[in-house]
Amino acid sequence: MLDDFVLETRSLVKEFKGFVAVNGVSLNVRRGHIHALIGPNGAGKTTVFNLLTKFLAPTRGSIFFNGTDITAQRPAQVARRGIVRSFQMSAVFPHLSVLENVRLALQRKLGTSFHFWRSVRTLAGLHARARELLAEVNLDPQADRIAVELPYGSKRALEIATTLALEPELLLLDEPFSALDALTRERFDLALMAEWRRPGMTVIVVSHSIPEAILIADRIVVLCGTPGTVVGEIAVELPRPRSLEALESPEAVTVTATIRALLAQGDGPTEEGPRP
Repeated sequence: MLDDFVLETRSLVKEFKGFVAVNGVSLNVRRGHIHALIGPNGAGKTTVFNLLTKFLAPTRGSIFFNGTDITAQRPAQVARRGIVRSFQMSAVFPHLSVLENVRLALQRKLGTSFHFWRSVRTLAGLHARARELLAEVNLDPQADRIAVELPYGSKRALEIATTLALEPELLLLDEPFSALDALTRERFDLALMAEWRRPGMTVIVVSHSIPEAILIADRIVVLCGTPGTVVGEIAVELPRPRSLEALESPEAVTVTATIRALLAQGDGPTEEGPRP
């Protein structure tokens, strides 16, 4: 195993009662990078995501995290190793406040999430860090609001804050802004890119939008076909910080054309997706 790679997969195959969802998926995820996994509907993006986070077991193939074979491990085991995932649907505690949701994630990181008898003074020590995380996703003004009252976009931002509270070594996001309108997507994409690039953290994000993948990623893996296979990987060498204007640059145009060609090669429809 090379130290450059925090996660490696070897020839992953997933079958469901005779239907092959993904076949021969091999990935090398570089430490400290943001990787985007992109492809048309039915290409197995979410299946790969669930394999990596151990919500599905591969039919064949292997998964290595920091050089350790985690193929047979359960979701809770890989979470303790530092692999944290988000969900397509919001997964916050609806009847807790925004601040309490983040504080609970911080307690989980410290191993005290079920210590309900802890004094208010002890728990208050987590408030400062919780508010820092909320400020990073522009939710600090809503810290005392009950989570169920938040609009959808703010709930997704809260979920990002709670996952960051766990200080993951590898963060996996499955189309985190798929249900947001274009303006809200743009705001979250630009606001969170810098946070995702914090030292020591690697990110894999599933996206259906070519512009979004170019805007956020260092490398883009293209998955196509049925069963889904990796048809190519592209380095995105645009300077950071990036803005929407970067999507008009010659480099971005070249990456877009390469992705389209790979999708066509895999006989899959191009998903241009909404502009972030």
